[in-house]
Amino acid sequence: MVTEKQLSALMTELADRLCDKGFKMACAESCTGGWLAKAATDLAGSSGWFDRGLVSYSNQAKQDLLGVSESTLAHYGAVSEETVTEMVNGLLLIEAVSIGVAISGIAGPAGGTAEKPLGTVWIAWKMRNRPSISQCFLFSGGRTEVRLQATIAAVSGLIDLLKTEH
Repeated sequence: MVTEKQLSALMTELADRLCDKGFKMACAESCTGGWLAKAATDLAGSSGWFDRGLVSYSNQAKQDLLGVSESTLAHYGAVSEETVTEMVNGLLLIEAVSIGVAISGIAGPAGGTAEKPLGTVWIAWKMRNRPSISQCFLFSGGRTEVRLQATIAAVSGLIDLLKTEH
């Protein structure tokens, strides 16, 4: 079982890597409801590397704040590779942002389907001037556990992406 202590340690590693590169990050969160942004701003000095966090919980917010197309949402749904890719691409339109992550999923206790069961979470990561990377996860546990696991996966992916930056 993952813990908030693990998240805090990962967030500290992410902060160090962002500071070393002089990068600012942003996040677009749906099912995690701002947990990643909270974890970032729990660290003193986060204003040096954290630019913003957007909670785009509704489909309309995804469209208004991040430029996700109505047709993408209608065709693929909010919990899809296509949607998180458009979300993270919207973040990287912000000039100050060097790297971003977008999260959308089904944390439960309701909302799951046969195609997208409870615990399904799509995450996309993007660094400026590079293609986005996305991954689908199927997390277990209740709502809180799914959201924590998604937040940890998002931070871990950011760290991995920064490791590839030279």
